[in-house]
Amino acid sequence: MTTTENRDLRELILATAKSLFSQQGYHGLAMRQISESLGVAKSALYYHFKDKEQLFLAILEAYLDEMESALNHIQAQPVPGSQRIHLLVEYILRQPAEQRAIIRLASQEMVQLSESARQSFHQIYRKKFIDQIKAILQSGMESGEFKRQDPEIATWALLGMMYPYFYPSQTRDLPIPDETIQQILTIYLAGIQQ
Repeated sequence: MTTTENRDLRELILATAKSLFSQQGYHGLAMRQISESLGVAKSALYYHFKDKEQLFLAILEAYLDEMESALNHIQAQPVPGSQRIHLLVEYILRQPAEQRAIIRLASQEMVQLSESARQSFHQIYRKKFIDQIKAILQSGMESGEFKRQDPEIATWALLGMMYPYFYPSQTRDLPIPDETIQQILTIYLAGIQQ
């Protein structure tokens, strides 16, 4: 197998496994099911990934790499903090349902992994995702656009508002309507008081 074929197979494994993990969760999925879905021997999976945990982490880390890139782009925009929050929420909620489900998988399925894997992932998750959102909020607080408050709590509040939409069944794989995205943004940025 050539290097290109190896890379292509690795990407195919990641894509197939991501879909299956989203549907069945970590505990409910066996490497055998992934190999059967791909029509390859289990040895082909183990050539690329030591075990199911390593495969799962590779999926999560690839997603976080994409998120970090998007968040860096959002932070670089010469716009007010509220517009950056708009861009962030729209970026996340306009992803396909299966892609959004990775955030849910990351939080729900961590207990299934070894302690060392959880610690390693937690550091990457904070650096590439949580701390990036906090930086957007912190910047808005420092400029006086946002009220000064704990940016950690503000970050988790924003993610908490979006969390139901990380379930494919919530949206039945349909795109989230613009009205829903705008209402989430309005409630988060303006609150619900008159």
